[in-house]
Amino acid sequence: MITAHTFNVFLLIMTALAVVVFIALFFIDAGYGKFYQPKWGPSLDNHWGWFLMEVPVFVAMLVLWWFSDRRTDGVRMIFLLLFEIHYFHRSFIFPRQLRGHSRMPLAIVLMGALFNTLNAMMQGGWIFYISPADFYPKDWLLSLPFLAGTLLFFAGMYINIQSDSIIRNLRKPGDTAHYLPKGGMFRYVTSANYFGEFMEWVGFAILTWSWAGAVFALWTFANLAPRAARIYDLYSQEFPDELDTHKVKRMLPFIY
Repeated sequence: MITAHTFNVFLLIMTALAVVVFIALFFIDAGYGKFYQPKWGPSLDNHWGWFLMEVPVFVAMLVLWWFSDRRTDGVRMIFLLLFEIHYFHRSFIFPRQLRGHSRMPLAIVLMGALFNTLNAMMQGGWIFYISPADFYPKDWLLSLPFLAGTLLFFAGMYINIQSDSIIRNLRKPGDTAHYLPKGGMFRYVTSANYFGEFMEWVGFAILTWSWAGAVFALWTFANLAPRAARIYDLYSQEFPDELDTHKVKRMLPFIY
């Protein structure tokens, strides 16, 4: 059985890695989507790529829950449900909604799957194994952290899904032109989908009131903020007359 000390060391290592990834991604484009490059090596269809990258965390979280002696704890089951709602969508719905069949490097898929598995260990480890047995009493569901965090979580999920839908519907069948996403939170940031996802996991960190959740929120920002900056630069070059760079930010409205 892993100890609390070992788990805290694990979180510290993950935090340090997030900082390294954040810096590195300002110099290296993760080669998928807009920035796909054959130099990343073997690739696969993006529908399968997203599925294989996201499904490990969905399964791993269920396994951690099942083998825990806290699996019937009501509050912790709510945490599990919220976490799995997101990853059910990312694993089984989002890949099927993708239009076209672009390529995704196998290296990106494997790195994503590895991180997702480690994240399941962070979130599931804390919720079902490391947190004190009485850390989440039944009235936690009426606490300010839970209510505020859950509101943020679902607001972020809505923004994320809405923004992905706007991006998917920029082109009509057969159209190969590029368009600037508009509407929704794209009125404030060029990577509204990333903002929504970051908002989700900030909400999850608050509703679980955990360092594990906070580290995941940090990882989400570290992974997506540099990419949002590159997308912003790309849109600034492609749509200089449409993108209001004084009003529209990269990922965080009014801030960044």
